[in-house]
Amino acid sequence: MWQLVAALPIEKVSATPYQRDLSPAHVTRLSQAIDKLGRFMDPIVAVRTPDGLYWTPNGHHRLAAMRALGARSIMALVVPEAEVAHRILVLNTEKAHNVRERAFEVIRLAEDLAQLDDGLESSYETEFEEPSLLTLGCCYQVNGRFSGGAYQPVLKRVESFMALKLSRALEVRRERATQLLELDAAVAEAVAALKKRGFESPYLKAFVLARINPLRWDKSEKKPPFDATIAKMLAAVAKFDSSKVRADQVARSGGPPDDSQS
Repeated sequence: MWQLVAALPIEKVSATPYQRDLSPAHVTRLSQAIDKLGRFMDPIVAVRTPDGLYWTPNGHHRLAAMRALGARSIMALVVPEAEVAHRILVLNTEKAHNVRERAFEVIRLAEDLAQLDDGLESSYETEFEEPSLLTLGCCYQVNGRFSGGAYQPVLKRVESFMALKLSRALEVRRERATQLLELDAAVAEAVAALKKRGFESPYLKAFVLARINPLRWDKSEKKPPFDATIAKMLAAVAKFDSSKVRADQVARSGGPPDDSQS
């Protein structure tokens, strides 16, 4: 089964017409990552069309990212069998990483980088993707079944990359994880109280978190402080009264189910 590694003129390459639409956010992240690394490390797959052009069945976003960077060519694995343009879709079924998997990857990367090059956490924005994943990663290291997805909406509002050395930033992240795990334990008690009353909805944790979220109606663009926000949530959950909750309130809440794979 022959294939060729080649640098193709980028204007002669296009995505197969039956691919999903481009995600502008994903193209931007890819462009930034490629630009920061200074290398294009993941060749696209391409097949030659009868009119002398090339179709890529699996490189739509990489192609767009390289174009955005002004590239004149793109590295490709050129496959002679045209039918691969259709069959390779079978290979594009990898399950998207969930919050737990992404958080584990990010925190392990951060710990390695702290040993290799203890730079500022904020200088690794491209590598870490989201600051909340660092804190969640610390939570998952303590409790592998932590429901990280349930806390993401709040964390995305309060977390930022820190202008601290990675080693020090990791200490802060672990302190924040301790607070978050304490909050999660209190939320679990509130959920247990609801279940004792007969509620069996998969959205009970989401319901409790929505009730105690101090940012729920806050439309300000200013980023609230992490410590103060979690402290308010701890105080609110301590006052949570399950006896005042009605079934219709839970039914209307929806939200992500209470599971560790969110």
